[in-house]
Formats: sequence, C-alpha cells, structure tokens
Amino acid sequence: MGGSSPRALIFLADEEGNSVTVNVLRRNPGWAAGLDAEIVVGTPFVSGRVHLALYVAKLERWAEALERLEAGEDVTWMQMDRGPSLAIQLTGERDCPEVVVEDESGSMVTVRVPLVPPDDWIADHRRRLREVMDHWGLVPAEQ
Repeated sequence: MGGSSPRALIFLADEEGNSVTVNVLRRNPGWAAGLDAEIVVGTPFVSGRVHLALYVAKLERWAEALERLEAGEDVTWMQMDRGPSLAIQLTGERDCPEVVVEDESGSMVTVRVPLVPPDDWIADHRRRLREVMDHWGLVPAEQ
C-alpha cells in the first residue's frame, strides 16, 4: 500500500512527560487478518513496550470502549484476551485519569500511568481507529 500507514492507534500523553501509545507496526506476516502492534509506556520514571496482536474484533472492542469512556465509564480493553490489557480509569488513585497497562500473561508487570488527556481525546481516538481500519482494509463484522 502506498503512503505512510497510520501508526498510533492510541496516543495519550501529558505535559509531565507521561505517555501510553499503541503503535501499529505492520500486517502480521503469518496471519493476513492480523496486525502486529505494541503498547509503549513512557514516563520520566519508567518506560517499556510489549507486543500486541490486533484484529477486527479487538478494534471493534476499542470502539465500544471509546463509547463507554464518553459516557463517563472506566474501561479495560483486551481484559479477556491473551496478552496485555489496557485500562483507562477516568478518576484514578491520584484523582486524575490513569492508564493501567497490565502484562499478566507475559512479564507479569503492571504499570499505572497518571495523565490528563486533552479535552478532545475521544474524538481524536475515533479518528485514529477509523484511519487504522481504513488503511489496513479491516472491515467491521456488522458490514
């Protein structure tokens, strides 16, 4: 495919240097319906990354999570899947939003990142999701 691919499906960052991103890397060479991706955590204190496989159902669940976040609910994305999970708590332990990345099945590490996203972050993430789905030709199940 020509042009650059949309890289950051999720990009949450603040002015304190805390960030959590989900970057799409490429189509999975062994699975045409899947994408290789990674969750990247960056803070002044800790940083790390963990591999992630994405496919249509996971991306649809991310769209559902965005709907719930907009309604004021906390969410956990990929909680029942093998591999890492990503939770967004709108009011975390420090009275600000937090992103919790948990890699229970791999490294058994959990990282809690407090950050305050910009006001329009949900709309931005809907756009990012659409761009990833369109670029990689992933069609939602209900179509």
